[in-house]
Amino acid sequence: LELSSPANAQISHAGQACVVKEDNISERIYTIREGDRLELQCLVKGHPQPQVRWTKTAGSASDKFQETSIYNETLRIEGIQRVQGGRYYCKADNGVGVAAIKSIRVDVQYLDKPVLTVHQTISDVRGSYYQEKTVFLRCTVNSNPPARFIWKRGNTPIEQSKDTGVDIYEPLYTQGETKVLKLKNLRPKDFANYTCEVTVRNVCDIPESSVTFRLTNATTPPALRLSVNETLVVDPGKDVTLSCEVTAGFPKPTVSWSRYPNPLPRNSLVRNGTLTLRSVTPADSGFYNCTAVNNVGNPAKRNVNLLVRSMGNLTFQITPDSNKDSESIQMGRDLKLSCHVDAQPQDKVNYTWYKNAALVYNSDSLIVLRSDPDMAPGTSSLEIVDMKFRDQATYSCVANFPGSTVPELRVDVNITQSSVTPPILTVPAGGQVVSVREGGSADLVCLVDGKPRPPVLWSRADKDLPMPTGEWAVETRNGRLRLTNVTRDLMGSYRCQTAPYNGLNIKPRQAQVQLNVQYAPVLDPVFQDVRSPNYQFVTLRCLIQKSNPARVASVRWVRNGEPLSSLTPNPQENPQLKFKLDPSNNGTYECRVSNGVGSSTCTFNVSSRPYNAEFYFDTPNPIRIQKVNNYSYNLQWTQREPAATDRIIGYWVNVRTMNQVNMFSKQIDKKEPVKGGLMSYTLTDLKIPVSYEIRLAPITTYSTGDYVSRTIQYSEHHVCGFEDERICGFSQDRGDKFDWTRQNHLTQNPKRSSNTGPEMDRSGNKEGYYMYIEASRPRVAGDNARLLSPLYNVTAARGPKGSSRHPYCVSFFYHMKGKHIGSLNVWLRVKSIASVGDRVWTLDGNQGPDWIQANINVNPSGPFQVMFEAIRGSGYEGDIAIDDVSVTKGKCKQENSVSNTGTVCISQWETDPRFVPRGKTLEHYCSAGTLYIQSMWTPLQISGFDYFSHTRC
Repeated sequence: LELSSPANAQISHAGQACVVKEDNISERIYTIREGDRLELQCLVKGHPQPQVRWTKTAGSASDKFQETSIYNETLRIEGIQRVQGGRYYCKADNGVGVAAIKSIRVDVQYLDKPVLTVHQTISDVRGSYYQEKTVFLRCTVNSNPPARFIWKRGNTPIEQSKDTGVDIYEPLYTQGETKVLKLKNLRPKDFANYTCEVTVRNVCDIPESSVTFRLTNATTPPALRLSVNETLVVDPGKDVTLSCEVTAGFPKPTVSWSRYPNPLPRNSLVRNGTLTLRSVTPADSGFYNCTAVNNVGNPAKRNVNLLVRSMGNLTFQITPDSNKDSESIQMGRDLKLSCHVDAQPQDKVNYTWYKNAALVYNSDSLIVLRSDPDMAPGTSSLEIVDMKFRDQATYSCVANFPGSTVPELRVDVNITQSSVTPPILTVPAGGQVVSVREGGSADLVCLVDGKPRPPVLWSRADKDLPMPTGEWAVETRNGRLRLTNVTRDLMGSYRCQTAPYNGLNIKPRQAQVQLNVQYAPVLDPVFQDVRSPNYQFVTLRCLIQKSNPARVASVRWVRNGEPLSSLTPNPQENPQLKFKLDPSNNGTYECRVSNGVGSSTCTFNVSSRPYNAEFYFDTPNPIRIQKVNNYSYNLQWTQREPAATDRIIGYWVNVRTMNQVNMFSKQIDKKEPVKGGLMSYTLTDLKIPVSYEIRLAPITTYSTGDYVSRTIQYSEHHVCGFEDERICGFSQDRGDKFDWTRQNHLTQNPKRSSNTGPEMDRSGNKEGYYMYIEASRPRVAGDNARLLSPLYNVTAARGPKGSSRHPYCVSFFYHMKGKHIGSLNVWLRVKSIASVGDRVWTLDGNQGPDWIQANINVNPSGPFQVMFEAIRGSGYEGDIAIDDVSVTKGKCKQENSVSNTGTVCISQWETDPRFVPRGKTLEHYCSAGTLYIQSMWTPLQISGFDYFSHTRC
């Protein structure tokens, strides 16, 4: 009995589409021009009302691809770009069954400006007796769909079959679409203007594009010459000028500058092939590229590596005799002092060593290494061989750029047995474990002693994670690491160790500090809505998932802000509260749990109030037109979890206009609802065309539930997809031979013929229904089935431009596949005038495997019905189906309706049987006010044709 139904979806379009079509695998293709507006709508059904999400193949449907999705029934992209083409998915989900997913492929059409380049070769023929020059004109364009190329010499198209001196072909392994015009062994007439025209055959109204090149005997590729060396080193603050001189090329090449990998600096200026950089900084360093292009041959390129001098941190290292595994200075053993600066260019740094302010020269006991192979690149070392007492001194390392204005850097190191001692790293007492509350700050301390005292490096010890700064190691000068806004994911061990620079270059000393992050208990549920009938016991449970410290200090229960002292239990691991619910103790209950660091709360909204109702949005044809310009609306809903609370005895219904004017409120008596049971109430005397807000709330003996609201809008356009068993108020005619049948893919006879009838409904949904006639036995040729629409009231006394009748548009989809298809007729039956009425549309014969839309303009003189009549053909392969029927006030849209004007020649048609349907005469159709012309390809309808006033062309 449960009405809850899974989501159903289909995609419609409302943007600037060029065409929407189905391909051979029943996938919808939406073709749109680049720069136009894409608008797709996901039309959903299901109860409860589904949530809609748009996604895209290999990305998101939003402007920020691969980041978010769009939760909306309508997807809009203004100014769509080619990269936004692809397959879009509409997913509708309401938690019942499997989510419905529909897709549509968006094909973005575009045509770029073509690019024409010229290439030439010169080859020796017959042993250098003469030379043969061949020219290739290459035309490349990016387009969708593939472009069509036309080559012209002057204004005359070039035809390969009529000129043996040319070849036109598509090269292999090229990017984009390319056509090559090959001029073999240049002739005088080959020196001319050449035009490459490209077109996409005016799809989406995209105009053709072209490019022209003048070929002369002076046509040559470009050549360049630079004004500076390929590597240019300058001081910061200087102005830099880079000139690129064109030495060859016709037509005159265009020169441009670029930088790799970054863009040109903001303060750069490019003029006539010259690039000027003002007051350069180290950030302006990089590769600068000069390119000359004239579309002849390959572009000419020259590169300059610009290096702006800079020096950063200067460090030193003291390395005892490594061969002796020494960690201190000892007489008679070797000692190495190293000096390194981070600089640009690194290899241009000059290092100078001093001993007690005197320049050091190479000797037997002192050896200067300009670039130490055992150290990092750009490191200079001073080796003290077999250290003597006289070698104890102050050594200085000076780093500079010779002849540069960049200031030099200097570091002094005092080398004596007493001034250099190995480092000692310790953690102060009580500092092995540091506890901090989440969100606070913590200091991790490692004390370092030694001469010279090295920096301390901090890193994560027990996790392969970076430090909070994002670096893998953080340097501290005094061994103190400060962490702010600490979170629980920073909990763990941290390693401190001595750095190998600015001190002794020996095995690092290490220690660890444990960071303990304390936080309030994590509880479940944070919030829970609890419903129960009155006078039954309710149990509230608060689960402690984790806590630091784990020990619970206190548990307090509160109702509506007031402590429940008599019900407060002793602290326990998982607190719970049990009590009998009655009208006096409904409210908000809180379980407040503390561990001494912080407090967290489980909140329970305990109530005997019923859950809200859930509107049913898929009511077929809910609107009915009444007298005196009024209409009624069939409001339908289900009750969420009706058995969870006290028995529901009725509903409050409140109706008000959109400007908040109350129309009426009343109580509806309903027997106790069941879960999923559909309830209805007809709202009457609503004014055409006013929209209303409807509010609905369930009622029990003790309370009223929350109101839910929806908006209803008057509309005369209702599409009947026959999804409801009541088939939107349609009925079977009693004067026919047999009935139409409601069916979908799942209810089809598995033994039916595959050569007739539709596989699925018009939207391509296996669960969607349609109406059809079964042509198998016992049906015989000529049997008819008639389906009558509900009665449509004519609500306007006069039509447009003073006419006495108001036009209506009858729209539907038909499926007529099979070699034995008979006829499908549409009749207009005006109430109290005729039992059958006038035929306004007819079609017979096989129309192919697709659903096809038909739109008919009618002008009824009063309340009317539309009747669909299907006539069985000569055999069993003659199933006829209809779907998505609508009757709308006003004429059919011009782009979808068949033509209703034209000039006709009666005398020719009367004598040419190809244009007259079998067994019918023109008078038969003209008497109905409509003439049908049937050619071999397309049925054309001319409405309102007066046979007697058009007797000649």
